[in-house]
Amino acid sequence: IISLASILENESRNILRANSGNEALKIALEEEIGVMLLDVQMPEMDGFEVARLLKENSRTKDIAIIFVTAINKDEKYTMQGYDEGAVDYLHKPLDVNIVKAKVAVFEKLYLQRIDLKAANDKLIKTNKQLDEFVYIVSHDLKAPLRGISSLCSFIEEEVKEPTDELKEL
Repeated sequence: IISLASILENESRNILRANSGNEALKIALEEEIGVMLLDVQMPEMDGFEVARLLKENSRTKDIAIIFVTAINKDEKYTMQGYDEGAVDYLHKPLDVNIVKAKVAVFEKLYLQRIDLKAANDKLIKTNKQLDEFVYIVSHDLKAPLRGISSLCSFIEEEVKEPTDELKEL
């Protein structure tokens, strides 16, 4: 935990640390987390169970989970991690440059998702305002058009044999 924190520390990141699966779940429910490095082997519950619980919760389901493991690179464990919701794997011993690169990619995706959500919310608000505007304009246009329509009906009823000029008008 200490070495990962020192590798990833920078001014724009808030690094949160958990010493167990339960602590990780508690932090995830209290904080806004974009990327989680999750060890497969932890006290109390393994990383697979933590990931499964995170993915089942609507508040934490979008956290990008990168499993960190010393377990051999057996495909069975890798596939289990992906099945539980991992987006990537880091195998110990860790390569500093790979750790930095992978975290940076998923951090960037997280920030882009936030920007997209903000843009989407703004579009929804704008569409709602446009709908209200269109409703008001259509309502305001209906009144004079109803008057014109009534006048036309009245003229049709009153004039038994209209001239071509009157029909055109």
